[in-house]
Amino acid sequence: METITSVKNERVKAAAKLTSSAKARREQGLFVLEGLRLCMDVVRSGLRCAELFVSEEFCAKHGAEYEALVACSDEVFLVNDAVLEKLSDTRTPQGVCCVVRMAAPASLLERAPATGAPASETDVSATKLLLLENVQDPANLGAIARTAEALGISGLLVSGGCDVYAPKALRASMGALLRLPVEVVDASREGSEPVLSLLEKAEALGFKTYASTPAADAVPVTEADFSGKVLCVVGNEANGVTPETMTACAERVTIPMAGRAESLNAAAAGAILMWEMVR
Repeated sequence: METITSVKNERVKAAAKLTSSAKARREQGLFVLEGLRLCMDVVRSGLRCAELFVSEEFCAKHGAEYEALVACSDEVFLVNDAVLEKLSDTRTPQGVCCVVRMAAPASLLERAPATGAPASETDVSATKLLLLENVQDPANLGAIARTAEALGISGLLVSGGCDVYAPKALRASMGALLRLPVEVVDASREGSEPVLSLLEKAEALGFKTYASTPAADAVPVTEADFSGKVLCVVGNEANGVTPETMTACAERVTIPMAGRAESLNAAAAGAILMWEMVR
């Protein structure tokens, strides 16, 4: 195990760039996790670390976890507090940080639901997908992923908005973004396609497609038919679902509100929609 003590070390600088740059993450197919909980999710998720950075204190306090992380890491480095602070996106580093290889891109329209889904959701004919269109806040993305996993949603499709591998999104998801099937919908990426093409393909495969909206003339979410294969779209925090996507969906659904609020936070709206989808 090599020891690194300088924040100017090239490996440290490269890893730190992955923490701050979505472009670097995308180009290299790597992202950074820090802290015991998230790093151990790498082990549980079957992913692999390209690099593992640990402190002496972490090794001494968490011997079993350290050994498990070493077993799924290509290279391991012993580092000091200064290096960990350089790599960290939080104020109090926990002594462990790993550079992780991204999973192979998922294609969710034809795959089976995630392991652990409710009994009624265990076959492809009952697939439930949520598409997030231009959701900007990583905290919203993370919260939606955490709720999706808890409710047994089959997977998330993410188009535009924040990076699913952003440190804040990963922390907010409590590791759900590593365990839940997630497909990034980006026409500029090889093997991907634009949202409108994806919705057309979904309907050809028998999915019912819904766009969420605060409009009062849309179908109340409690009255929508969410049986069978369903794909529901949640839009940008400020602007909602784009007009083009709204038109492309077969139905519009709304969450009735008795108060004076005009709309709900994206994470709250997503939670209600997913609950109704699996209920």
